[in-house]
Amino acid sequence: MFVFKKTWRFSFLFRFLFLLVTMILFLNSRGISQVPRRIKTIIIDPGHGGKDNGAVSDYEGALHSKEKNITLAISMKLVADLRKALPDVNIIPTRTTDVFMDVHQKAQFANDHHGDLFVCIHADYVPLPTHYRIIGHRMETYHTTRYVGKGKHRRKIVARHTHRVPIKEYYKLPSSRSGTSTLILASRQSDLKIKALEDGDLGYETDEEDSAQNINYDSPEYKASALIYSQNYFRKSYLLASLVEQQIAKTGRNNLGVWQRQKGLWVLHATQMPAILIETGFLANYDDERYLNSEKGQEEIAQAITNAILIYKNQVETPKTVASVDTLANPK
Repeated sequence: MFVFKKTWRFSFLFRFLFLLVTMILFLNSRGISQVPRRIKTIIIDPGHGGKDNGAVSDYEGALHSKEKNITLAISMKLVADLRKALPDVNIIPTRTTDVFMDVHQKAQFANDHHGDLFVCIHADYVPLPTHYRIIGHRMETYHTTRYVGKGKHRRKIVARHTHRVPIKEYYKLPSSRSGTSTLILASRQSDLKIKALEDGDLGYETDEEDSAQNINYDSPEYKASALIYSQNYFRKSYLLASLVEQQIAKTGRNNLGVWQRQKGLWVLHATQMPAILIETGFLANYDDERYLNSEKGQEEIAQAITNAILIYKNQVETPKTVASVDTLANPK
C-alpha cells in the first residue's frame, strides 16, 4: 500500500510538472511569435544575366528583347524607389550589371545577407507556333533514272526535269497572352489552396536549372523544409504576392493573380525568407514587350512593387495599423 501511494504521487507530480513546462513553453512561443519582426534587409534579384539571356522575343515584328536586360532595368528602378521610400532598410540587388549568377548562388547570396524578403524579377514567355507564307516561286531541277532493255542491252536513262516550287517565309505571330503574375512556392503542408500551376499549364517559361528538379520530394529533409516554409514563410509570401498583384492592377495592367509552383523554383525553395517571383509581362506579346521596354512601363511596375512592399512591411511590423499607400510612401 505504501509503495502504491508513493508511485501514484510520483506519477501525479511528473504529469503536473510536464503540463506546467508545456504551458510555459506554449505561452513563451506565443509571446515570441506575437512580437513583430522588423524588415531590415530586402533582396532584389534581376532574373538571368550574362550568358543566360532568359526569354528572347522572336515573333514577327518583335523588338528581340532579352529578358535579362528588362529584369535588370526594372530591378534597378525598384531598388532606387525602395531606397528612397525606406532609407532605414538595406536594399540589396543580387546584380547591378550584365553578369551571370546561377540560381544556387542567388539563393546563397540572399541567405548570406540575412534577407527578410526576396523579390525576384522576371519576364514571361509562351512558345509560339511557326507559320509560313509563300513569297514567290523558283524553278527547281531534279533527275529521274530508269533502265531499258535486258541483259547486255540493258542501259540507264537519266532524264532532267524542272518544276516550279514555292518560296516559303517562316514567321511567328505574337501571343495574345499578356499581364503580370506573381509566383510563390506551393505550401504542401497547408490546406490553403490558391491555384495549382503545373509545368506547362499556362506555358510559363523558366530556366531548367531554375526548377528544383533535383529535389527528392519524398525525402525527410525536403518534407521538413516544406513544413518550415509552410509555417514560417508561406502566408507572408502569399500576402506580399497578393499585394503586388493588387498594386499592379491599379496601373491598369492585366492582373493574372498569384500562382503556386507545385515544382518549386530553386530561388524560392532555397531562400530562407518570404520569397516571390514576379513575371512582369510577356515578351511574346506585342504590347507587353513594348511596355516592358519603356521607361514608363518599367517605372510603373517598380513603383507598384514598391507600394506593395510598403503595405506589406506596415502590416507585418504593425499588424493592427492600416495606412494608405500615399501615407506610407510620403511620410511627413
